[in-house]
Amino acid sequence: MSLPLLQIVQLTLIPALATVLGGVVAALRPPGEQSRSFVQHFAAGVVFAAVAGELLPEITKEHQPIAVVIGFALGLLTLLGLRRFTQTLEKGVEGVPARSSAGLLATVALDVALDGVLIGLGFAAGERVGTLLLVALTLELLFLGLSVAASLAKGGASRGRVIGTVTGLALLVPLFAVLAAGLLGGTQGFALELLLSFGAAALLYLVTEELLVEAHEVPETPLLTAAFFIGFLALFLIEMSL
Repeated sequence: MSLPLLQIVQLTLIPALATVLGGVVAALRPPGEQSRSFVQHFAAGVVFAAVAGELLPEITKEHQPIAVVIGFALGLLTLLGLRRFTQTLEKGVEGVPARSSAGLLATVALDVALDGVLIGLGFAAGERVGTLLLVALTLELLFLGLSVAASLAKGGASRGRVIGTVTGLALLVPLFAVLAAGLLGGTQGFALELLLSFGAAALLYLVTEELLVEAHEVPETPLLTAAFFIGFLALFLIEMSL
């Protein structure tokens, strides 16, 4: 059962506020590398648990392998395409100080919009799926807010500009979540299977090619490794209680 759009808007304000919170914290006192890596590991575990514990069981219900293959392929191609596009943007502004943050902001805006779409897709599939994706991506967006704010601050942006920019980016979450939920609400069968597979591929890409890659830029410690499993277990226990 999907939720009314107004309720989805209210719920998606949670990850939007988490993004702003991350930006405010980083603007006032940027976290150290170890703290950032811990959050990345934890968020990766949570997102992975959402895929393994909720999306994959939903996908297997319909037993439509063709839809799964198409959905996964589209998800992977979309993320690879976005990565190539954002890398091109970043190269395009290289060496131009006045616009040095343009590539970063374009990349983050695409990431935030995609997260909003995934949350909306989850709510289109059902309240439980949407809620768990909301929890998982709230943590990922908290880190995203931390990361972009720290990068802007290093580039010389004022605190007010940093917080304002992150707030503007955060508003993309409810916007795209509502658009996705409104357009995809009531989707069933082959189409729903394809969309869920697309979402699973996108989230797995987020974990393996973004969160964990950046997290491993810091020397690994037992605590950082454990953070991934703590995050996985935390969301898995939430799933069991719902």
